Amino acid sequence: MSTTPSSATTAPAQSIRSGPGRAAVTGWLIGGIVAASIANALIALIALAAGASEDFQPLQPGAYVSFTVLGVLIGAAGWAVVRRRSADPRALLARLVPAVVIVSLVPDLAMFVSDYQPHADAAGIIALMLMHVAVAAVAVAVYRRALPLNDTPRD
Repeated sequence: MSTTPSSATTAPAQSIRSGPGRAAVTGWLIGGIVAASIANALIALIALAAGASEDFQPLQPGAYVSFTVLGVLIGAAGWAVVRRRSADPRALLARLVPAVVIVSLVPDLAMFVSDYQPHADAAGIIALMLMHVAVAAVAVAVYRRALPLNDTPRD
């Protein structure tokens, strides 16, 4: 049995719209949020043990868990759009994901030369940067499982 590119590209999106497909994606996203939050908690604990200021707000659980949830969900939405609309989502995401991570580091890097974030020190800023990379790594692993890419590019 052969599949045409158009039927192969729409099948995954259709399965996500169904109850079991949506539940599976939701479960994967929740798992990813939990895993990324745990990774961020470990990074924060290590940074605090290494001397980062305890008053640096991004190292507080309320801050990093909230931003982790937002990052994973916004990333999933972006991944789904690219997956659905791109002629070659794998190639586009191979360029887009690193670019988004690099852009996410710009405000962190700015903290090294400004005082807009109170109590920011090198240990805290480096930890925050590592948190961005950790969330991206966990999220991409989850997206690849929950929202797999079609290997057949569209014509």
